[in-house]
Amino acid sequence: MPTLNKIRRVRTPRRGPDSAGPRLLRLRIALTAFFAMDGFLFAGWVVRIPAIKAQTGAGAGALGLALLGVSAGAVTFMMLTGRLCRRFGSHAVTTASGAALALSIVLPPLTHSATALGLVLLVFGAAYGSLNVAMNSAAVDLISALRRPVMPSFHAAFSLGGMLGAGLGGLLAGSLSPTVHLLLLAAIGLLVTAVAGYGLRVHPAPEVPERLPAAEESRPGRGRTDRGRGPVLVFGLIALCTAYGEGAMADWGALHLSQDLAAGPGTAAAGYAVFALAMTVGRLSGTAFVQRFGAARALVAGGATATAGLLLGALAPSAGAACAGFAVAGLGLANIFPIAIARAGESGGPDGVAVASTVGYGGMLLGPPAIGFLAEAAGLPVALTTLALLAAVAAVIGYATRGAHHTGRR
Repeated sequence: MPTLNKIRRVRTPRRGPDSAGPRLLRLRIALTAFFAMDGFLFAGWVVRIPAIKAQTGAGAGALGLALLGVSAGAVTFMMLTGRLCRRFGSHAVTTASGAALALSIVLPPLTHSATALGLVLLVFGAAYGSLNVAMNSAAVDLISALRRPVMPSFHAAFSLGGMLGAGLGGLLAGSLSPTVHLLLLAAIGLLVTAVAGYGLRVHPAPEVPERLPAAEESRPGRGRTDRGRGPVLVFGLIALCTAYGEGAMADWGALHLSQDLAAGPGTAAAGYAVFALAMTVGRLSGTAFVQRFGAARALVAGGATATAGLLLGALAPSAGAACAGFAVAGLGLANIFPIAIARAGESGGPDGVAVASTVGYGGMLLGPPAIGFLAEAAGLPVALTTLALLAAVAAVIGYATRGAHHTGRR
């Protein structure tokens, strides 16, 4: 009998992973589809901003205020989504948010004033922020079950979706009105949501036993939320430092090439393209890199690489050298935000993802206007060096908090 009991104990765990493997793979595919759809829809909206600006008759200032609706809606709902994920589950909230994002993308081309545009962008931003928190929370749970740091692969899907959405938008912009184009994107988004959402519904979120000890330890005292708040804010700060660079590169990189380095329109556009492509490549290889070297080393190496690339991009004497710097910066920045969000989720669950995402998203909001003010005072090349400074800060914080990266190399 003791021998039989030992055999049962040996056999039972083997069945678990074998049966769970295909289910976790299907969950990963479904979540990857949501990340790709998120990037695809957002990029599709962005490429139609000029046409919608002309339709509304808004000036640059009025349009800037209207576009803040996306940010305001996203930041507001990011914190609320953490609570919704705790109550209803991250899978249900991901599906509902995906449907809301697909439906809300048809609203901007229906407006005819900057005020109306700003109001509908509040709705669009709320859906966008909610989906980002919900799907990242679901990804954190899946990563814990897989025991592999695959968060960069999800964000690579977002980048690839964005590239596809921007490319398709560029092709359709000359032949389709914004209304028809965004209606087409909404239909694609709803189809993806229906298929991928079904995958999330039939495969419940995996249980994460690794979080239980921390929860048990927190009961006698202040609670797990208070204990995890410090690390979550630290990871949020790391996300902010790198999101600042991503947002500023999108808005100011091409202008720097054309205005300061006399690059032609094609070269100026290529500057951000090589940055985005390098970031996508970096995220596709991010899982292997984190597994090989650990999360802390990946953060430090990424921050240091981004610092060097951003300095080269800002201070290079030629457009070609600046583009090379942008490519190096993309590789360096690629995995810092995904790692930071994943670690925040491990420390604080859905609320941790919500807090870190909100703080990180604040960097994306802060970057473009901050660069604008600095450029007026000291010139755009000097202003862009602040991107390198914050990337270096992210590397320093990553090194100083390396003990918190408990799920590093496996």
